[in-house]
Amino acid sequence: MPLYLTEDQAMLRETARGFMADEGAIAKQLRHWRDKGCKDGFGHGLWKRFAELGFNGILIDEADGGLGLGHVEAGIVLEEIGRNLTPSPFLVSAVAFVEALKGSKLRERWFPGILAGETVAALAIDEGPKHRPEAIAMRAERSGNGFALSGRKQFVVQGASADVILVAALAEEGLTLFAVEKEAKGLEVEGVRLADASIGARLTFEQVEVDADAVVGEVGGGAALLSRVLDAGRAGAAAELVGVGTASMEMTVDYLKQRKQFGRLIGEFQALQFRAAHLYSELEIARSAALKAQQLLDEGSPDAEAMVAVAKAKAGCASQLAVQEGVQMHGGIGMTDEYDIGLYMKRDRVLNELFGDPAYHADRLARMKGY
Repeated sequence: MPLYLTEDQAMLRETARGFMADEGAIAKQLRHWRDKGCKDGFGHGLWKRFAELGFNGILIDEADGGLGLGHVEAGIVLEEIGRNLTPSPFLVSAVAFVEALKGSKLRERWFPGILAGETVAALAIDEGPKHRPEAIAMRAERSGNGFALSGRKQFVVQGASADVILVAALAEEGLTLFAVEKEAKGLEVEGVRLADASIGARLTFEQVEVDADAVVGEVGGGAALLSRVLDAGRAGAAAELVGVGTASMEMTVDYLKQRKQFGRLIGEFQALQFRAAHLYSELEIARSAALKAQQLLDEGSPDAEAMVAVAKAKAGCASQLAVQEGVQMHGGIGMTDEYDIGLYMKRDRVLNELFGDPAYHADRLARMKGY
């Protein structure tokens, strides 16, 4: 499949770009909620606007009230979210969580709220300082007609705001996923403000009772499902990272065209031109990798998992380069809160860690290929 958007996808991009640049702008959303000390870190009103535009239903089948589109379309929205640092539950709730519930009876319980922009979901996967889903140790023990969950999770994005949390735990039969409601007895939630001003959470489960209906998929069959969920999240995060990096680059190039030093525009200095050109090429490669990963996911290709790893790693490296070059080329003002470039660096730092950093995916890809 060619690496460009169809006419319909290009129209979606224009809609998303205009909406995010206006309603999702940094001053109107990120700075506004950060400076207010908002406990959620995002605006629920904007989440409902997402719903009104149909964004929340991109990955939900038409039979369930959604648009029945794919990961390419979700990536289009996420790149524009990244361009504007728009805080929202879209990546976790409308992409990863929706992917988890496809084909499950639980979709009847949770999809309507997501489609309406009223429900927020979270993923409780990580337990250590780094993303290591293969090291999950949380226990799910049989209790009555369900399970009792015990353990701790951290880096749970929107975990303090979530109505439902997708929890990965080890049952006797193997890894199992559960949809746990926020009011569950024995669940303690500690909200934590992350580097980019978004709110994550640390969760403690003390014999949290859930019935059998809370199981997503099959008991003991969570490994394959979790892999699918994470790949959806990773492809989406790669698209958002491309948006973060692209906006950083554009902001920096614009500054090079305005700032004068020694009586000349600094953009006239060849060394800075070379660096800007290198950055552009790296971001184009990352954009192509992200699009290819999304296309393969939509096709159900067996090569999708490997390409998702490539996309997340490449987008992470390219975005990191973009924000670092941006801050450096802005000089001292790049370190001030008055200029937005520093906010992009903070978002890049969180997104790079979410669902695995470049080193994690490089190692993962090498293991897949038997290197």
